[in-house]
Amino acid sequence: MSFTRAADELSLTQSAVSKQVAQLESLLAHPLFRRVRKRLQLTPEGSVYLTEVRKILSQVEMSTRYMRSYGTDSAVLNVATLPTFGARWLIPRLKGFRFSYPDIALNISNRSEPFDLEKERIDIAFFFGHGAWPGTESIRLFTEEVVPVCAPELLPPTGLENPMQITRLVLMQNAQRPEAWHEWFEAQGLYTEQSYHGPRFDSFYMLIRAALAGCGVALVPRFLAAEELTAGTLIIPSPYALKSQDAYYMAYPEHKAELSKIQHFRAWIEAALKKDRC
Repeated sequence: MSFTRAADELSLTQSAVSKQVAQLESLLAHPLFRRVRKRLQLTPEGSVYLTEVRKILSQVEMSTRYMRSYGTDSAVLNVATLPTFGARWLIPRLKGFRFSYPDIALNISNRSEPFDLEKERIDIAFFFGHGAWPGTESIRLFTEEVVPVCAPELLPPTGLENPMQITRLVLMQNAQRPEAWHEWFEAQGLYTEQSYHGPRFDSFYMLIRAALAGCGVALVPRFLAAEELTAGTLIIPSPYALKSQDAYYMAYPEHKAELSKIQHFRAWIEAALKKDRC
């Protein structure tokens, strides 16, 4: 918020910075700053533009880090993961990785929509599906059981007598799996018009938080809600667990399979899986 400080950082004059900002505003056909009592304030258009530009600058920074480590003993490993899976399963299993492989710098990002590994320069991706990702080697991790969860106070003291009584609660939806409730009822030979109705959330993490807040009942993979189920802050109102035909996978581009950073990370995850099964 200071042309003078910007000029000092850029080794320019204050008037040169002011002129360039004016040219940018003319190009965009929107004012970026308000001049109020010799102080600068961002306009709404300026705030929007700043948000967009920061995305680009972040990508430039990532590219710079990538090139600085390219061909050296150190390496940046770009990992993409589903949001809740990353927070609840992946991150706890990365403890100690940095000490075992100090030359590998992990760069972890969330991805909930399909993307191109090569275009976005992703080295490792965790995803849920059938295991077929063109141009990659995929390692099957595990399947999941989906169960309904809700806050204990939402249920009557006697609990639910049958699965259909769950429709008395708000059925919260996952935007990534719109068929979830329909499939859960259908697997039990049941049908309800309410299976597609209810507030919609982008991630399982948001669903779990909404369930904890007492907003309704959510269908989530049991392992993602294990912490709350163990603590008793969430309960399973109806015991049927829907076993998914899909699974969680770890994938990486075929042409990167021999890279040491890929091999080390793969071995680490496989060791974590083996430990989980013991």
